[in-house]
Amino acid sequence: MDALTLLKERTSTLPRFMAEPGPSDADLADMFEAATRVPDHGMVRPWRFVVLRGDDRAKMGEVFVEALKARQPDAAEDAVEAERGRALRTPVVVAVLARTKAHPKVPHVEQIVSAGQAALALQLAAQAKGFGSVMLTGDNAYDPHVKAFFGLKEEDAIVAFLYLGTPADKVPAKKRPEADKFVEAFGSHGA
Repeated sequence: MDALTLLKERTSTLPRFMAEPGPSDADLADMFEAATRVPDHGMVRPWRFVVLRGDDRAKMGEVFVEALKARQPDAAEDAVEAERGRALRTPVVVAVLARTKAHPKVPHVEQIVSAGQAALALQLAAQAKGFGSVMLTGDNAYDPHVKAFFGLKEEDAIVAFLYLGTPADKVPAKKRPEADKFVEAFGSHGA
């Protein structure tokens, strides 16, 4: 598949449509190489990737439970169990992090954007290798307890949890936007 086709056919695969196997170490190495080629003003290299497999996913699920209980002490048991199982839905989860730093020429937002681009490049590389993936965030991505689990400071960010596996079924197609509806010539917006 050529690069333009990959970009135009990028899709997310919901966890219920993914199964074993997940990407191997060699697959992940290729994917991370692609992800670290994104624009990075000042070569700050803010992106970090934490791979969770096996029991590590269960540990993250327990952290999600702790975070939920801190946010909602009276959380229903089904909500607690949903958090516990969230990281177990696919064979591999990659937490895509932005570890930012003060820089005189590279604003904080540019570092977060670079990490977001790395997340997309990682997802595209997964798709190019035949894996299904979906980037999710939710309350856990912004929760201080979860951020601390990944060793992040307050100004750092969890950009996405990238869930990875092998597509187990035909993934339903989504209606995509018509690109021309989001493009305008300069001066045509009524300025």
